[in-house]
Amino acid sequence: MKAVILLSGGLDSSTILYQAKADGCECHAISFDYQQRHRRELQSAFSVAKKAAIAKHQVVNFDLRQWGGSALTDDAIDLPQERSLDEMSQNIPVTYVPARNTIFLSFALGYAETIAAERVYIGVNALDYSGYPDCRPDYIQAMQEVFRLGTKQGREGQPINIVAPLINLKKTEIIQMGNQLGVPWELTWSCYAGDDVACGVCDSCRLRLAAFAELGLVDPLVYA
Repeated sequence: MKAVILLSGGLDSSTILYQAKADGCECHAISFDYQQRHRRELQSAFSVAKKAAIAKHQVVNFDLRQWGGSALTDDAIDLPQERSLDEMSQNIPVTYVPARNTIFLSFALGYAETIAAERVYIGVNALDYSGYPDCRPDYIQAMQEVFRLGTKQGREGQPINIVAPLINLKKTEIIQMGNQLGVPWELTWSCYAGDDVACGVCDSCRLRLAAFAELGLVDPLVYA
């Protein structure tokens, strides 16, 4: 069984890669260089893919900075820092990249149909405090229908299934799952700041650190 895995190099996407392997899939990972502030994550994506010894790993290049609209694609928008978990949960944050998962899933769908894959794995999580609109169950359900209606494979009765195993898990539960699967956390990257060392104060770093701390574990990443 072939699967395309959306691999950013982060904690969540690395976990789903290892889950796809555990599910017995031949894994074809796809990462995206969209000129994001935190392009450092691609280095981790390469490292995780190599460690997992998957069938293939590719990077797709395009530039979302020409539109901006997010703190991750426009340096004029300040990156939130030192926010509490309650503050993160109040509104969709400026780190939301407009339609990013729709863009990613469209590339993944084209790739999956080309190689006759049965599955596309994505590490979306609806319980993160960020509350991104394209990480929620109703969005994934809608995209599944797009996968069915918008492909030859789907119209012929062999739809490519979106697999989102983390969508209803807490960050602590994802880490526990990753521990069971043997995910190399030291190779992963969550920071939004764009430096070579994780900042420890952006929303993504704080969510990650809080989850490790809640479990009584030490995050193996080095923080500034």
